[in-house]
Amino acid sequence: MSLTRRAARPMLASVFVASGVDTLRNPEPREAMAEPVASKIASRLPLPDDTTQLVRINAGVQVGAGLLLSIGRFPRLASLALAGSVVPTTLAGHRFWEEDDPSAKSKQQVQFLKNVGLLGGLILAAVDTGGAPSLGWRAKRAAKRVRTGAAAALPGG
Repeated sequence: MSLTRRAARPMLASVFVASGVDTLRNPEPREAMAEPVASKIASRLPLPDDTTQLVRINAGVQVGAGLLLSIGRFPRLASLALAGSVVPTTLAGHRFWEEDDPSAKSKQQVQFLKNVGLLGGLILAAVDTGGAPSLGWRAKRAAKRVRTGAAAALPGG
């Protein structure tokens, strides 16, 4: 693993681990914020309809996936899990469009955009192959070798 990845992964993961631990210790403040989003998600997916449980599940995902990403274990899967958790967290916690106070609206918008930036970093981490060619590239190369070998094996080829 490169020095860049070794340093960047824990930096990216740290906010999720810290936030997840804080939420597991004290979920109540986030439950009220999560209710509008949690009820919509629970009605569409096979998840519990209890907001407290959803908040704790989300926090557990953030801690677990954050720790995996920070130590470089299953970094692509961990990044996808974190990306999946940051979307409802952002939609529930930073609803700047509902704020009337300009100062509060501005603060929520900054937090919303910060989370969008984190989501971008997680997407990059999820597609990072560590410098190795992607599976798509390997498959195309293997298919080309098969075609070339088959053409050479055929009469007149």
